[in-house]
Amino acid sequence: MLKILCIQIFCSNFAGFLESMQQHEQKWDLTITPKDRLLAVDWKEIWRYRDMFLLFVERAFRVAYKQTILGPLWFIITPVLSVIVYVTVFGGIANIPTDGVPPILFYLLGISVWGYFSSCLSATSNSFVSNADIFGKVYFPRIIMPLVAVTTNLLSFAIQLAIFAVFYIYYVATGTELVIHWQIVLFPLLIVLLALMAVGFGMIFSSMTTKYRDLQIMLNKIISLWVYVTPVIYPLSMVTNEKLHLAMSLNPVTPVVEAIKYSLLGQGQFSWLWLGYSALFTLILLIFGLMLFNKVQKSFMDTV
Repeated sequence: MLKILCIQIFCSNFAGFLESMQQHEQKWDLTITPKDRLLAVDWKEIWRYRDMFLLFVERAFRVAYKQTILGPLWFIITPVLSVIVYVTVFGGIANIPTDGVPPILFYLLGISVWGYFSSCLSATSNSFVSNADIFGKVYFPRIIMPLVAVTTNLLSFAIQLAIFAVFYIYYVATGTELVIHWQIVLFPLLIVLLALMAVGFGMIFSSMTTKYRDLQIMLNKIISLWVYVTPVIYPLSMVTNEKLHLAMSLNPVTPVVEAIKYSLLGQGQFSWLWLGYSALFTLILLIFGLMLFNKVQKSFMDTV
């Protein structure tokens, strides 16, 4: 009889224990669920993880030139060496005109703008594959990594822009006539448009390279050829063939690059129509890229 009573007391206490555990398990501080909407972007969640975002930016900036002799000086050396090569080969040997702009300024601005776009595109397109180890261990909004790529490359772009400013001041001080148009106030918006375009393309390729790795190789080839159909090393005014001129203008990067040149150097083509085309193209690209990114992030760890 005593044995039966002990069993009943044990069962009663055990049932109460299970009930209390179930009630305790229902009280979560944070619940992580997959996004139902493919266009969903939780900006509040991204803001909560702002400290992690800043840590990733700092890490990317340090790792880029870790264990190097010159360190961050490569941010200066790289564009300067590129300008020297461009001035020698395209300006001196090929004799490509620069619309009356000093070749150093023409090439330095083009290299800096294109370098920012291509760097953002390359880094964003590798978001899933290069961060697979972190994604598999720690939760945070995956969209943070493309934002980190844009921010990190913006720092290097700012350094290169400062170099451009030094040469610009030198040429003005030595009597070179350079015209700055009022469209310079649009410069930050043009850079943002360029960054969003890179993020859109990057999210698409990042989502696809989780399964098809050779797309990353293809993208590197595309970027290396893309620069030649963008007026970076030559002015768009040099293209006199109407069909070829139209084809190059359909390149969504072209109107942005031309607008930047027009605003800072006084040469180039500024068109609200073509800028509207680039903005619309970027919007559609971002929508499609975000939908694909949100869809793939649910299961990319199974294929990466």
